[in-house]
Amino acid sequence: MPECKSGPYAILDGRKAQPYNQLVIASFRSKALQRFFETGKPRGLSVQDDKRVARILRALEAASRPVDMDLPGYRFHGLTGDQKGRYSVRITGNWRITFGWDGENVTDVDMEDYH
Repeated sequence: MPECKSGPYAILDGRKAQPYNQLVIASFRSKALQRFFETGKPRGLSVQDDKRVARILRALEAASRPVDMDLPGYRFHGLTGDQKGRYSVRITGNWRITFGWDGENVTDVDMEDYH
C-alpha cells in the first residue's frame, strides 16, 4: 500500500477517501436516556434492562429510516393522534423508547411508560 503524509491507508485507488456520515441521534427528550447514551451509566433509567436499552439505542444510531427499527421483539409501530410522526419500540412491560425522524436524523428520543 502506498505511503502518504497522513498515514499508510489514507489513499485508496489514488482517490481521497470520503468521510462517512453516519446518521446519528440528534436530540433527546429524556436527560437520563441521553446520559446513558453518552456515558453508559444507567443511573436514572426507569427500567432494569439497560442492556436492551443500549441495543435499541445502537439500532437507532444505525437506522437510515424509521422502518429499520422493525426488528423482532421490538414491536415497532408509528404513533397516532397528537403523537403522529413519532415511532415506538418496546423496552419491556409498559416501557417504550419513542422517537421522531427529521428525514436524516433520529430526534427527540424519549423513554415513556405507555400505560
